[in-house]
Formats: sequence, C-alpha cells, structure tokens
Amino acid sequence: MGLNSLRRKQAKTFNVTVVTVDADLEFSCELKWKGKDPFELVCRTLGLRETWFFGLRYDVKDTVAWLKMDKKVLDHDMSKEEPIVFHFLAKFYPENVEEELVQDITQHLFFLQVKKSILEEEIYCLPEASVLLASYAVHAKYGDYDPNVHKPGFLSQEELLPKRVINLYQMTAEMWEERITVCYAEHRGRTRDEAEMEYLKIAQDLEMYGPLQCDHDSLQFAIKPLDKRADVFKFNSSKLRVNKLLSILQLCIGNHDLFMRRRRVDSLEVQQMKMQAREEKARKQIERQRLERDKQLREEAERARDELERRLIQLQDEAHMANEALLIAATLVNACVTSRATARPRSTASVKIHAYTSFD
Repeated sequence: MGLNSLRRKQAKTFNVTVVTVDADLEFSCELKWKGKDPFELVCRTLGLRETWFFGLRYDVKDTVAWLKMDKKVLDHDMSKEEPIVFHFLAKFYPENVEEELVQDITQHLFFLQVKKSILEEEIYCLPEASVLLASYAVHAKYGDYDPNVHKPGFLSQEELLPKRVINLYQMTAEMWEERITVCYAEHRGRTRDEAEMEYLKIAQDLEMYGPLQCDHDSLQFAIKPLDKRADVFKFNSSKLRVNKLLSILQLCIGNHDLFMRRRRVDSLEVQQMKMQAREEKARKQIERQRLERDKQLREEAERARDELERRLIQLQDEAHMANEALLIAATLVNACVTSRATARPRSTASVKIHAYTSFD
C-alpha cells in the first residue's frame, strides 16, 4: 500500500484544490465522496445555482478529463498526490448568453473564461473584434472612462489582445492603448455586468466559440464546429485513448441534455432565479438612476458653487479697485486742500505790503 493511500486511510479525508477563473479554493473531502460532492461544495461556495453549465476538469497524463458526478472521486484515473487539483470550468455553453445566463456570478465566470480563451487564442478573433472586446473588458474592470483618472499608460500592465493580433501590425503599446481607449470612452454609462454581457454577446458569434460536436471513425478524429459553414478539423492518431472517447461521449450527452433543457418549460427553480434576477436588475436600475440623479445634482451644485466663488472673487476685485480709486481720490482732495490752505496767507501778506507802500 502506498504512503498516500495509508495516510488517507488513517485520516479518512483527502485534500483538493479547485482552481476557478477567479480564485483558488481548498477543501477537505471524505474518501467516500463522489464527483457531485466536491462539485456541489464549490457551487455553494461560489453562490452558483446555474450548475448545469459547469464541471470539474482534471489533468491525466497527456490529456484532460471531466470528473464524473456519479463516480467516486478517488476511483478516477488521475494522480492521487495531494492536494488533488481540479479546474472548475464551463463545460457547456449557452446558445444565447443574454437569454440563458441568469445569475451575475454565472455571467462573470463565463466572461473570465471566454476572455482567457480569446487571449490564449483558443478562440480565433479578428483584430477589429479583439479591440472592441478589449474595450469592454477594460470597462468591466475600470468603470466609466474618466480622462482625469485614466491617463495615458493606465493599460500598460494589462493583457488585453491576443499576441497574434499584436504581431499582425507594426504598432506600439501606446498606439494599441489609444485605439482601445477610444472605444472604451464610448461605453460610458454601462455597469460592469452590462459590459461583461456585451463582451459575451460579441464573443458568442465567433467561429470557435461554444461546444464542439465530436465524431470518431477508426483512427480519424474529426471536430465539427456548430457553424456548418466552418471547416471540419480532422486529426489522425494511432494513440487515441478510450477515456478520450468516453470524455467526448460525455460532452455529446451533456450538450444534448442542455439542448433538451432549453426546449422544456423552465423548472420552478429556474423560474424563481429569473424572477429574482429581474427584481435585482430592476433594483439596480433604480439605484443607478438615483445615483445618476444625485451625481447630476452634485455636479450642478458644484457648478453653482464655482460660479458663486468666481462672482465673489470678481466682486472682491471690484471692491479692491474701488477702494484704491477712493484712496487716490482722497489723496488728491487732501493735496488740493493743503495747497489752497498754504496759498491764502501769502496773498493777504502781499496785499498788506502793497498797501503800506502806497501810503508812504
């Protein structure tokens, strides 16, 4: 018996690390747990209720596989070295993100995963679309564009464009930032959630976005994108493992289940989620309108205050100038009075002298 197995038998638990697109989570799991137990634990931790889109993926030798919900975790063909690492990722994609994604957390997880796939070039994206998507990603992180805050260079540390797109043109980082910022400034007024949704609405129309339908024929492996106009990708391999085929089969079954779910009447749980989402959206809209109104009133009050301060300074300057004019006028008057007062005695003396002289 291996050392890890012996320790696990004594402890009756094993440790796992779940890597999400947003953070890493650590859990202690019981030996008897099936795949659904850690999966549900992760969903509860994240506050995620739209669980049918997601799964736990793990690495196995030269490929990856998905944790089966009805099979014991430790019975899967994977490394048992602790902590066992799983990746919590979207396994199935909605046909229409705006209609099917209800919770904000679901939308946020999809946004982060799709953005990562685009930057890593798993999803092909044209340069023009890449710049537009980057501008929505910036808005989702920084909010409304403010030239006083978002000065040149504020995106210097951000990874926003696929390297393939950057290498297509002889443009500096500053030039790319300027192009992205021009688009970013046009998104003013949107919330983070709205910016993420706009990002996903553009991304869902990209050719490589979404689940893939897979077929296997002898030693030929073919991948057919949902877009029937796109080419079929074919690979020949003599080392295609059975578990890969089972994973492909599971993906196909999952896609079919999701396809059927979309065409059924929503369950009570989904109806409740949608109602709560509508109420929450309405509440946020009211709060947003209130904040916008308060902001407008505050700006008007600040403009009125600035105008009053300007007028006060103007009046103070006018009063200062008037005081100076009065001082100058008073100085002139005093000078004139002094001059006249000094001149009158001289005239009297002159008259007296003249009179005495005539008498003699």
